[in-house]
Amino acid sequence: MTVFTVIQAGLLVGGGVFVVMLLNAWRKNRTQEAHTKIFPIGLIGGFANFCDTLGVGSFAIKTAGYKQFKLVDDKLLPGTLNCQAVVATVAQSLIFLTAVDVDEVTMVSLVLAACLGATLGARLVSGWDRQLIRLAMSGALLVVASLMLAGQLELFPLGGLALGLSGWKLGVAIVGNFLFGALMTVGIGLYAPCMTMVYLLGMHPLAAFPIMMCSCAFLTFFSAGSFIRMNRINSRAAMIVAITGPIGVVIAAYLVKSLDLQLLTWLVIGVVLYTSLSMYRSWSGERAKLNSVQSPL
Repeated sequence: MTVFTVIQAGLLVGGGVFVVMLLNAWRKNRTQEAHTKIFPIGLIGGFANFCDTLGVGSFAIKTAGYKQFKLVDDKLLPGTLNCQAVVATVAQSLIFLTAVDVDEVTMVSLVLAACLGATLGARLVSGWDRQLIRLAMSGALLVVASLMLAGQLELFPLGGLALGLSGWKLGVAIVGNFLFGALMTVGIGLYAPCMTMVYLLGMHPLAAFPIMMCSCAFLTFFSAGSFIRMNRINSRAAMIVAITGPIGVVIAAYLVKSLDLQLLTWLVIGVVLYTSLSMYRSWSGERAKLNSVQSPL
């Protein structure tokens, strides 16, 4: 039995347990959630998970759509988003585990580091200023995207074709993914930073996909389970995206796997730039809110 077989089994078992928990939550809440509009939620969720598979991330897209059309109660939004991510990230992980022959040691080390970061590192970052993190990450990703662009234009060598890491590079990657897992507890997504780190350390851009997807899949088992136990989700909204999300994943996954290295690298650059802009917009939007509250009438 290979390590990847164990990971696949873990994904299937964790996903199965989650589905049972979600079905029980839906049976419990279906009367009060009968008004939930599943058609627009399903469309938004499917599209968001299509984008998620490309590395863009789904939470921001879903949040914007749900708020714009008032589809999910703000109080239930964090839990609903986490629950909607589980089946889709499991599907992403299973597809890319078989598509990319990533080194087993690298894969397991980075997934475990992200999970530990989300549990142990949460205490470390929970007291950090979220606004400062957003601004710093936005600037850092912008710099990295510029470096990657320069590499694509052959101004200097950057990136690589490796499917595994060793020595100091593996150590840096483990620390990085631990931090990225911890930052998820304050709303900073793992996909773009992980993708950037893997690329800068000389790995093939496609190698980032199974690493970041498995990291998030295992993380969501715990986060979504906690929200279900606290009954802080819209289970009807989570159920419909558990169906439409994987459909978007499958379409996007085979698009990504069909891209050559040059196109894939351009995709990574676009994702990093988009994430940098999104973080800056989140920072500026929150700053505007704070200023409006503090300013005298």
